[in-house]
Amino acid sequence: MSQMMRRFTTLSSAFVLAIASLIAANISSVTAQKNIPVCQPPTAGEYLLLVISPTQDNQTQLRRTLPTELKTTTCRYLNDTVTRIGGFNKIDDANRWARYVNGIVGLSAIITTRPVDAQQPRSQVASYNPQSLGMGYAVLVDYFNRPELATQLQQIVEGDIGFVSYGQRPYLLAVYTTNQREAYNTLQKLNERGFSTYLVDSRKVLLLRSVVRL
Repeated sequence: MSQMMRRFTTLSSAFVLAIASLIAANISSVTAQKNIPVCQPPTAGEYLLLVISPTQDNQTQLRRTLPTELKTTTCRYLNDTVTRIGGFNKIDDANRWARYVNGIVGLSAIITTRPVDAQQPRSQVASYNPQSLGMGYAVLVDYFNRPELATQLQQIVEGDIGFVSYGQRPYLLAVYTTNQREAYNTLQKLNERGFSTYLVDSRKVLLLRSVVRL
């Protein structure tokens, strides 16, 4: 009986140590998350790439695939840990790296910017009088010359899909909102469905058509 008691005591001690180690690891993880700084906003005219990378493995794998000249930092964006990649002066460059990260590493990326001049889009005038969106967030989808994707988007977001210009390139507008969380949730949903999707400052977006009809 005493031998069984000793075994039970040993097993109990091991179980308690395992639980204690797990709790300590969780506390350490939470503390590490709290110590991550908030992401710095882009400078005027800069296009910023935010790659959702919640784990250390994600961050290490991402840095291994990127050239050393790209400036990367780990920071917090909303409630997520991301890798901030700055220094892009053209939307095409940011788009290209967003696709690269998604295709090679399998991580979702957000593109955001700060306009040099909020009135600048208004100078791009066409015969049908396009208008710039107001302050807020726009979720754009690169449709790769396949406008029929608008039908799929309508079903997913349960709303009308617009047609816009951003960085002098055409995109489908999935959502325009002043609610950052709503925009981010839509971005994640569309990324999970395989769309090439970007979250941007809506003041830099020109609305060409409020509803795409196929």
